[in-house]
Amino acid sequence: MTVYVALLRAVNVGGTGTLTMKDLRALCTGLGFENVRTYIQSGNVVFESKLSAAALQKKLETALSEKTGPQAGVLIRTAAELSAALEANPFPRAMPARVAVVFLDKPAPSNLLSGLVIPGREEVKVVGREIFVHYPDGIGRSKLKLPPLATQGTARNLNTVGKLVVLAET
Repeated sequence: MTVYVALLRAVNVGGTGTLTMKDLRALCTGLGFENVRTYIQSGNVVFESKLSAAALQKKLETALSEKTGPQAGVLIRTAAELSAALEANPFPRAMPARVAVVFLDKPAPSNLLSGLVIPGREEVKVVGREIFVHYPDGIGRSKLKLPPLATQGTARNLNTVGKLVVLAET
């Protein structure tokens, strides 16, 4: 069995795609996922399965679209991949709550950040399938507009990623 983490996009954010974590756990259990547990009310679920990440993503996206509508997206990482993303943080001195990780399906193109206008003190780095953004003044004050590709992913701050890594190891 492999331990996976599913990061849901557009679930319980801004009033769209409302789904309680209790319902999400029940949905995942009903799909045959094992040892299902969630973390905070923003679409983070840890579970075990023998299926591949691609098969799990398709299965979960289909079930979610039937339940909440087609806007819900799913990004899947193994526990090891999530841990590696946490370790790859290019901003180790930054406060974890001020570093967001945008998880993508595929590695970002090498030119993703060319032409990116950074209006403040933000820093942006791409590492594989993740975009790391340091918001030294807080994400709520930032006027940074990430490239359109980033909207196809889903973001979590480093505190949440760290908690998911711990949850995936237990």
